[in-house]
Amino acid sequence: MTPTRKGLLRAVAAALFAGLSSVAWPLEPVAEMAALYRAQVDRRLDMPAVEARRYGRLAEEALTRAGVSLAQPQYVAVVDRDPDVQAFFLLWRSAQGEFQWVGASPVSTGRPGRFDHFETPLGVFEHTTGNPDFRAEGTRNSKGIRGYGAKGMRVYDFGWQRAPRGWGDGAVSDMRLQMHATDPDLLEQRLGSAQSKGCIRIPASLNRLLDHYGVLDADYEQALRDGRKLWVLDAQREPVTDPGRYLIVVESGRQDRPDWSPAPFKPVAPAGRR
Repeated sequence: MTPTRKGLLRAVAAALFAGLSSVAWPLEPVAEMAALYRAQVDRRLDMPAVEARRYGRLAEEALTRAGVSLAQPQYVAVVDRDPDVQAFFLLWRSAQGEFQWVGASPVSTGRPGRFDHFETPLGVFEHTTGNPDFRAEGTRNSKGIRGYGAKGMRVYDFGWQRAPRGWGDGAVSDMRLQMHATDPDLLEQRLGSAQSKGCIRIPASLNRLLDHYGVLDADYEQALRDGRKLWVLDAQREPVTDPGRYLIVVESGRQDRPDWSPAPFKPVAPAGRR
């Protein structure tokens, strides 16, 4: 990162802090990632500080239930599958368990009630090279849908997981949990509502940010240090200082939709593949 760019990011972060004093903005270098999120992610949610703290607590509770202890500072991705929220939150957690806010965006999680559609499972899911990521080919299905988004979008793979079926008797079964972009022309407008077959759809600009800065690539970076060659990584990436490895899916149990997470403005063509 050049000094000029660093200075710009610091200035942006300072301006954001001054203009959004209700949000607990972190100090450098996390402030720079918060500034990058705001500058580069085109679909964002602006939350009050009390809500940011709430998702920090929900994330910590999920980590405790899963028996996951984080000894090192790192970024964590949190997704609220609540039908009245449908949102992604990027947080940074210190080694002492304190969370700092980075950014939020609308997503789509599993839509029950249709054949082959699962509920997105709750819990803590590790992002490792044991379930290697891949990149979207940008091909269209029979309905003209690019299920994984435009060509080159990274597909984050969290392996086979147990999840309730959204059809029939609702029995628990196996599904492949992935986090990925979606069709930019037909489906991205629907982010903020439950639409997928169980995977987590995110905005393309958020996909690019996570990918380029290696935000969830702790295990991939370790593999590189061990001498492995990983074709899926962006050759021009600029890894963050404290990459993470965990996706945490929660359900906040809302009674109605919060103002900071509005529903999609208008419907588009029905979803194809996840």
